[in-house]
Amino acid sequence: MTWTAVQRILGLLLMMFSLTMLPPVIISLIFEERSWLFFLEGFGLTLVAGLLFWLPVHRSRKDLRLRDGFLVVAAFWTVLGTFGAAPLYFAGDLFAGGQSLTLTDAIFESVSGLTTTGATVLTHLDDLPRSILYYRQQLQWLGGMGIIVLAVAVLPMLGVGGMQLYRAETPGPVKDTKLTPRIAETAKALWYVYLAFTTACAGSYMAAGMGWYDALCHAFSTVAIGGFSTHDLSIGFFDSTAIELVAIVFMFAAGINFSLHFFAWRYVSIKHYSQDPEFRGYTVMLLGVAVLVIAGLMQHQVFDSISETLVTGLFQAVSIATTTGFTTADYSAWPAAVPVLLIFASFIGGSAGSTAGGIKVVRWMLIYKQGVREIVRLVHPSAEIPVKLGNKAVQYRVVDAVWGFFSVYVVVFSAMMIAMMATGLDQVTAFSAIAATLNNLGPGLGEVSAGFMSLSNPAKWIAIAAMLLGRLEIFTLLVLITPTFWRH
Repeated sequence: MTWTAVQRILGLLLMMFSLTMLPPVIISLIFEERSWLFFLEGFGLTLVAGLLFWLPVHRSRKDLRLRDGFLVVAAFWTVLGTFGAAPLYFAGDLFAGGQSLTLTDAIFESVSGLTTTGATVLTHLDDLPRSILYYRQQLQWLGGMGIIVLAVAVLPMLGVGGMQLYRAETPGPVKDTKLTPRIAETAKALWYVYLAFTTACAGSYMAAGMGWYDALCHAFSTVAIGGFSTHDLSIGFFDSTAIELVAIVFMFAAGINFSLHFFAWRYVSIKHYSQDPEFRGYTVMLLGVAVLVIAGLMQHQVFDSISETLVTGLFQAVSIATTTGFTTADYSAWPAAVPVLLIFASFIGGSAGSTAGGIKVVRWMLIYKQGVREIVRLVHPSAEIPVKLGNKAVQYRVVDAVWGFFSVYVVVFSAMMIAMMATGLDQVTAFSAIAATLNNLGPGLGEVSAGFMSLSNPAKWIAIAAMLLGRLEIFTLLVLITPTFWRH
């Protein structure tokens, strides 16, 4: 383990992250709020901590190894979530309704934002300072593509290589695919696409009727598939079909592998979408969920008009299935199996290489195809039947890895659900709370349908751990507790 290299990078990344606390200061001054001081305090604390990490080892030029990358990613997301909570904790009595955030609440909100989960412990959002609301959205935007990916585009200029960080951070079953030959160029390309989508989304929201502030904030959380909003009623606050349709389009786009967006931009062609089997599976999944949700709403006549049923059903299906978590209605109160269907859809999530959470579409496709192969083998036990995605056979190593991930996911989910129930929660609340956090979804059912503010501190810490495990796709954190990782 190259401890000096790990410490140096953590210091550099913390100092970089401290700069993200300055834009809320500008928002605070624009709207003449007194919250700017708390962001400056958070900036100073994070900057000083980064300097203390960096200064003792700043002359070190040792290269990172693969296991160092895992340690940096896991440590940085944990440390980042803690320091990101500083402005929220310092804000104290600025929160409406007599609410003063404890350290646990502040860390919960920060980690929820950074992991793009969108679960919240805050109430009376409409009465909060706009700088605090903006900061929450910005956390989601930065976490959406991954601050580590941004860092590997910048750190090479500081003499730090980034391939190990990229391998540890990038979600999905296939991590070695590079869009451009150099890893720094790959990170920059992804961020250019990400920034372009954010700009287009904000402009579309403004064209649909949002003000510039709400459009910017909601563009951050839409493209990041985060789900935080500046209003208690989320997207439903605007009561606008046009805004809901804009959100549907960009939530759908953000759930697609960003490498496909990159290729579409680079080659000015959309053929890569139609040629990608995961994109086809993702589209079919969303359409299927939407049809079932709309059918359920129509059967029980939840809404008065067909148009409202279609738009609301489609919006909620795309929002929950992509793990965004925006709402235009209290879907947890919908009749029959519709709420449970939506929660189960979040287990699928979006595409690998997107900002979505969940297990990912490509993994479910491989699990399904492997299941079909085993059934065929019962009839033809000697047959050699490859598992294919499109026209390409998938390596057995990849299939094994997918099954390994799924198995560990089930074990982790079960253990965390039991732990949640041990804190006093009922089964529905415990199940949906873990589903909402491990899948980086946000809203759940039962006691957490409106937020996680009613949970006890132990339950909140379980949820924080689930959000981190979900964001880093479980193995990146679990590998740190294996003897093999620490063995020379």
